[in-house]
Amino acid sequence: MRKVYLYLLLFSNQILHAQQGKHDSLLHLLSISKADTQRLNLLNQLSAATYNIDIPKALSYAEQGIQLAQTSGDKQWLPLLYESAGRMHANLMHLDTATAFYQRAREGFTAINNKKGLATISLKFAWVHKRKGEFEKALAEDLQGLRIMEELEDQPGIAGAQEKVSDDLTRQGRYTEALDYAMKSLVVAEKHNLKRETVYGLANIGTVYIAMGKNGEALDYFSRAVKLAPTLSIAPWQMAPFYNNRGNALKKLGRYQLALEDYHRTLEVSKAGNFAMGITSGIANLGEVNMLMGNYKEALGYQLETVRLQEKDGDLTNLTENYQHVSTIYEKLGDYQLALEYQKKARHMRDSVASQKSDTTMSKLLTQYQNEKKEATIAAQEARIAQQKMVQWMSIGLAVLLAGLLIVGYRSLRSRSRSNKLLAKKNAENELLLKEIHHRVKNNLEVVSSLLALQSAQIDDPNTKDAMLEGQSRVHSIGIVHQKLYQGENLGSIEMKDYFVNLSESILDSFGAAGRVKIECAMEKLDVDIDTAVPLGLIVNELLTNTLKYAFPNQQHGSVRIKLEKQDGGGLHLEVSDNGIGKSGGIQGTGFGGQLISLLTRQLNGSMKEVVSNGTSVTFDFKIDKVA
Repeated sequence: MRKVYLYLLLFSNQILHAQQGKHDSLLHLLSISKADTQRLNLLNQLSAATYNIDIPKALSYAEQGIQLAQTSGDKQWLPLLYESAGRMHANLMHLDTATAFYQRAREGFTAINNKKGLATISLKFAWVHKRKGEFEKALAEDLQGLRIMEELEDQPGIAGAQEKVSDDLTRQGRYTEALDYAMKSLVVAEKHNLKRETVYGLANIGTVYIAMGKNGEALDYFSRAVKLAPTLSIAPWQMAPFYNNRGNALKKLGRYQLALEDYHRTLEVSKAGNFAMGITSGIANLGEVNMLMGNYKEALGYQLETVRLQEKDGDLTNLTENYQHVSTIYEKLGDYQLALEYQKKARHMRDSVASQKSDTTMSKLLTQYQNEKKEATIAAQEARIAQQKMVQWMSIGLAVLLAGLLIVGYRSLRSRSRSNKLLAKKNAENELLLKEIHHRVKNNLEVVSSLLALQSAQIDDPNTKDAMLEGQSRVHSIGIVHQKLYQGENLGSIEMKDYFVNLSESILDSFGAAGRVKIECAMEKLDVDIDTAVPLGLIVNELLTNTLKYAFPNQQHGSVRIKLEKQDGGGLHLEVSDNGIGKSGGIQGTGFGGQLISLLTRQLNGSMKEVVSNGTSVTFDFKIDKVA
């Protein structure tokens, strides 16, 4: 264990050196920066970089940022800096000052409608309330933070808020519910590979188990947290809670010597980082272990210092327990008058902090949150069912409409075919008739596209609306094929480069990305028969739509390259690539697009390969005997 501790110190020192180098670089940039926004950003980064080294110094940078934001009237940065300053005051156990900064941050986030900021402030308010013994207010704030995080679908925020609700319930002795929320938090963290939330989730589960008297299970979870915590690249003082937690489990298991080692580490790293809460915890637990070992004189010094610090800071978290420990120690030392005095203090504190009214109110708060969540889940399920029914009916209607168009087209084609037999010698007239058919099919497809556009305009649900617009885009891509057939000289084939250029322009216009994304058709002129052109057009339509939706978020600029060429051994090679963010995981979207591409690829006897590297590239090789 000593080797592990030395390794952690070495690793932490490396982190501190790196952070010091970053601090110096940021300080240089601050000295030469002129723009207020840039200086605010640098002051915020300086505060964050210094936080792991020197909290008071980090606080001074945050306060400089607050002054600059107030002077420049920057409403975006001001609440963020208020929150940062409040957090540092809280860690220094300046609870009233932290509350004042958090209140200003909440007002600022409300003014700019920053929901994530409001959620994090609720969770930070809850932490202060717990230190003051105001557990009802703490639970109310934690549940409010959890509601907002769930609304935003912020997975790290959800995991962190669930962990804090678990802590609230643990303090009220509601261990079954506390363990349920703790396990939910860990599941979310592990599912989304959230390392920080996983570490704190493990520690939280250990805390619940130790409260339940399951000290062996608690030690297991605390030890896992201590092992994983250094992977977060945290400062030495931030290890204090993990050492302290493991020491608590060892203490409960009667392994006092090992517990003392962990508590000494807690105190050592806390003093190095000026971490007030860690200092108090380390001193308190050193006092308790010495008391349990019968070292009453040594224990008394630690416990009296703990009580002094908690009374000075207004930290009521474990003050009742520490009063009781001082009373016990005085009794063991034979000073019954002081023992009675601290016994009275413990009783008074216990009565003022933990009351039946508080437990009832917290039950009401939790029940209200759970009922709201159930109602929201039911409403969401009903909305999904209604959406599915709408999509089903619209799909049936579209299928009937397309079937009707195909029947009409077939009858028209058969009628024209009969006429063509009578006019076999009039090739020019026959060609005119075929062009007329393609023209009519193209017009009918435009009618279908217009109907889909009208229908989508009446839909509020974004998923259903997107599905309708994607259907409209697919119909339009087929319509361009028939347009090229009646406009071209060869009724049996389509020139694909010209077709892809028209299709690209149409899709760029529909996404409003014409000036932001460039689509290049890097290919020679190539004629393809209609039976091949339609599936190729639909495949390229799906890939371009997917690219414009996901490859260039936040209005980023970019380019897309389409390449189609004949292969030496016969068949076609198609490639669609972009220089976007390069997310892997297959064709994104509703799922229908990916299925459609797969079916069309099999229809053309082809294979598909997707490569993600500096963007995304999707290639196809089709085994087609006759290209045109």
